[in-house]
Amino acid sequence: MLQQKSNLMAGSSRPLPDVQPGDRVQMRKAHPCGGDMWDVYRVGADIGLRCTTCDRQVMLARGAFNKQLKRIVLHQPSLEQGGESS
Repeated sequence: MLQQKSNLMAGSSRPLPDVQPGDRVQMRKAHPCGGDMWDVYRVGADIGLRCTTCDRQVMLARGAFNKQLKRIVLHQPSLEQGGESS
């Protein structure tokens, strides 16, 4: 019997965020430059983020990213989910 994959964080009722490259996210703590908005440029085992204020790039482990994420400000539609290719 197949188990359905839950979209919930372990030990929490909060769902895992579905982020894509190109999304803009707001984190709980501000960067030392004062900005708290980040652009996602890489998604995998680690999440690659670029500060929108100073352009610094950082890599966060997915677990750390999920804990520090406050909200997704701008969500780019995925090309796999019905986007048209030219």
